[in-house]
Amino acid sequence: MTVNSDTIGIRKHVHAMWAAVAPAWGTYAELTDARGRELAERLLEVTMPRPGERVLELACGAGGAGLAAAALVGAAGEVVVSDIAEAMTAIAARRAREAGLDNVRARVLDLEEIEEPDGSFDVTLCREGLMFAVEPGQALAEIHRVLRPGGRLAASVWGPRDRNPWLALVMDAVSAEIGSPMPPPGMPGPFALADADQLTRLVVDAGFVGVELVEVDVPLRESFEDWWTRRAALAGPVSARLAAMPDDAKQRLHDRLREAVRPYERGETLEFPGVALVVSGRRP
Repeated sequence: MTVNSDTIGIRKHVHAMWAAVAPAWGTYAELTDARGRELAERLLEVTMPRPGERVLELACGAGGAGLAAAALVGAAGEVVVSDIAEAMTAIAARRAREAGLDNVRARVLDLEEIEEPDGSFDVTLCREGLMFAVEPGQALAEIHRVLRPGGRLAASVWGPRDRNPWLALVMDAVSAEIGSPMPPPGMPGPFALADADQLTRLVVDAGFVGVELVEVDVPLRESFEDWWTRRAALAGPVSARLAAMPDDAKQRLHDRLREAVRPYERGETLEFPGVALVVSGRRP
């Protein structure tokens, strides 16, 4: 496969972005698991990992979905938790050890070039990672390749921007502050696969059958300061921009967001709606 230099450059940028925020994902691992628990449960529900099977989690972050799968495949099975950022896989591996999960192995893998043999997994999971692939069709083709015949895929991505104000408001405020769109043109972002029809077509075109897509409500309820602190620390595209901002710009951004969240205030708490898309299919 030939990859042009522009694509390679964008991939390197995306990889570095997630490596930079990995420490924060370690700090907030339990909170991110709680935030993504329903999505992880939905991914496992549609793929049904069984005892003795091999499961691959891509773009694992702190590894929540993969660690949940480990209990289902048992001692005779194996879960590989993987991410392009080595620091992320280290966090997932540590959490697996702390949980006494001896059937979990951690690997640094690029979901667009998965360095695993053809037909080597029964299940592949990807929670909130596929939308950051520079070429999602290539990523899905790679997932199809590493699955055995009958192997199952489940992935979740964020739904439409206007239905996820908990993140869209931050992206919009940063864009306004820096005077350019977030993410920049040509760069993948959290809403890159928010079109349900487009996502379904990509999975079908990669060779999967029995493709289904469902919406999952993922509301968020936090104080303003918790919401802002966690988004600033965990959202890779935002964190990179914030790190380069002078203090006065950060304060303006904080004040801008304080005003933008007014419609979602319920006393001292913010109550945001949120929607994810869960797509699933199997290799024939």
